[in-house]
Amino acid sequence: MSCALHGIRTLPTSRTGPLVGLHGRTWAASAPPAHKSRGRPPSALPDLDQSVQESTDSIPDSPALNGMATERVHAAPTPSLPLLVSPFFFWGTSMVAMKQLAPHTTPLALASWRLIPAGVALLLWAARDRRPQPATREAWVAIALFALVDGACFQGFLAEGLQHTSAGLGSVVIDSQPLTVALLAALLYGERLTALGYAGLPLGVLGLALLEIPPSLWASSGGDSLDAAAAADAALGPALMLLAAQSMAVGTIMMRWVASKADPVVATGWHMILGGLPLAALALAREGGDLPARLIAATPSDALLLAYVTLLGSAASYGVFYLLASRGNVTSLSSLTFLTPMFAAAGGFIFLGETLTLQQLVGAGLTLGAVALISLNGKESQE
Repeated sequence: MSCALHGIRTLPTSRTGPLVGLHGRTWAASAPPAHKSRGRPPSALPDLDQSVQESTDSIPDSPALNGMATERVHAAPTPSLPLLVSPFFFWGTSMVAMKQLAPHTTPLALASWRLIPAGVALLLWAARDRRPQPATREAWVAIALFALVDGACFQGFLAEGLQHTSAGLGSVVIDSQPLTVALLAALLYGERLTALGYAGLPLGVLGLALLEIPPSLWASSGGDSLDAAAAADAALGPALMLLAAQSMAVGTIMMRWVASKADPVVATGWHMILGGLPLAALALAREGGDLPARLIAATPSDALLLAYVTLLGSAASYGVFYLLASRGNVTSLSSLTFLTPMFAAAGGFIFLGETLTLQQLVGAGLTLGAVALISLNGKESQE
């Protein structure tokens, strides 16, 4: 996991005095509490509190965000490009790995195995880095809600949806979530949309329609020749992936509030464990009879794939992503997920022999174009 957390340059900044943000806003600066080393040797992993800081100048006040933190961190280094790209690379390639694991496990069991060990790994690293555990009831409530939305719902819909769609197409649908993030961030955080952002939203809706509506529905004139059951089955996978996308979008928006109650890395670890437990219970109830037979057929390569999905595709990726989401412009950060389907499609083509139809390719292009416009919107709004 440490390879995904290196590569950030910390710029020297003042530890005292006010900070002047956008629109002349002034924020009181204060140094973050230093971790007590207690004589231990320096960690091989960087201190993320010092290495990952704000990518924007201020967080606007909003009446919709009761109790959310609006104080800015004093330093403003730029995270390295490999660090920014790493979550999306590991997420995309994990889609391919999960597709290969599917025959030897069950959807909900795979989702729980992806979450719980990854959460434990994050908490162990956080303990080594002496990060504080949640200390208040409010913190645990925030983490529990975060776990329900982004842990149980997102991973549950993702695992089920991946059984009914290809890794490339599923990743494209899932990574439409920046469209929702842009809307919610504009409403709650005041991250304004420019003309590029507004142009990207309807373009994304059109792209999603081409992605999600089966070709049989577009070709059918009156429905006489359409097999309704087959059409519903064809639409099930993309629909589940879309629900997963919306769950992650809400989770991304929630993270800044969660981080105001607890350490973001610790909160991410606990939300993975708490979100994975109900998925494990559902897996035993619904899939318990089928799971043992599938596990018997598992191979050593399956164990390696699961380790990849757990440590890099979950622990490292979510740790980096949600730490950045807790402190930066979530619209701009979320828009980087347009890279994920590219990695997933490339991996699906190389390892699984998957292809996309012409309609789906057009829809994917429109969706990614919309996400790119929103990314440019984020840059314009900061100038």
